[in-house]
Amino acid sequence: MTTQVINFADKFSQFTDLWSPRIIAQMNDYHFKLAKIQGEFIWHSHPETDEVFIVISGSLTIHLRAGDVQLKAGEMAVVPQGVEHKPSAEHECHILLIEPAGTRNTGDAEGDLTAENDVWI
Repeated sequence: MTTQVINFADKFSQFTDLWSPRIIAQMNDYHFKLAKIQGEFIWHSHPETDEVFIVISGSLTIHLRAGDVQLKAGEMAVVPQGVEHKPSAEHECHILLIEPAGTRNTGDAEGDLTAENDVWI
């Protein structure tokens, strides 16, 4: 394996779909995924893993049953394993997700926003 530079802006320019994470790198058993989001997602959890949200541009609200977490560009939050959450963004927001390979975007929920898994760009 060779070391390569990954440019976020270049990768974000390669897709337009909202709520459809794209894998840009793998480290051990973890995927680094970029996603464009806007509007409301669905309530879901990931029973087997924590989920990391890093905001690259824009702002994001992670709704939790215990209260909301607000993130803006340059900030991150970890949603603990099994905690139900619902991301939302008033305007288009670009995020980086870090999670185990094979993690589905809607976790334990199924719906119209369930994206094809393991799509690389």
